[in-house]
Amino acid sequence: MNDLTRQVLRTDAAGMPLGWIDYQEAARLHYHGLVAYSFGSRLFRLRGGYSAVTGLRSLVEINSIVATYGHSSLRKQGYRSYTPPLNNPTLFKRDAFACLYCGNPFSRQDLSRDHVTPISRNGQDNWNNVVTACKRCNNHKANRTPEQAGMQLLAIPFTPTHAEYIYLKGRRILADQMEFLMAHFPRTSPLHERLKGHRP
Repeated sequence: MNDLTRQVLRTDAAGMPLGWIDYQEAARLHYHGLVAYSFGSRLFRLRGGYSAVTGLRSLVEINSIVATYGHSSLRKQGYRSYTPPLNNPTLFKRDAFACLYCGNPFSRQDLSRDHVTPISRNGQDNWNNVVTACKRCNNHKANRTPEQAGMQLLAIPFTPTHAEYIYLKGRRILADQMEFLMAHFPRTSPLHERLKGHRP
């Protein structure tokens, strides 16, 4: 209840996930009347000042998921055409912090980004051509494709949808937030299988 580092999942009024906010931003949205509704577990009870008219003290309760009025730029451009920015922390989380060549789990500092088709061979630096690799496997593969290096790729790389990317960006995701996000994952998402038994 008192952990101020807890993240709040923000959605639009239609229930489409938008991103993570902190308790201060959630309180600001409540104050400005921008919260359409909220649900999930109660994370915070914030008390404010006393009303000069009623003598009552203001109270804002912040739940784990808040839906807000207004449309995001993503809704205008279309969620299906959205490509999230590629960075190592979200890539490693996409691949469950495991090397997709040897299959072993590693800590973040022992992982690297591998281009399945090397950049020098016209490979692209995008989600569909990068996988998480331990430094040993990456060094062994070097400037070759997996086939040329005699290495087997254990999973096909994929571009996360917007909802999947929000999951990848989350820290200490609560069970109700996870359930809500997973309902927005495509049915064919590899994350369904990877997250089995790994609910927060």
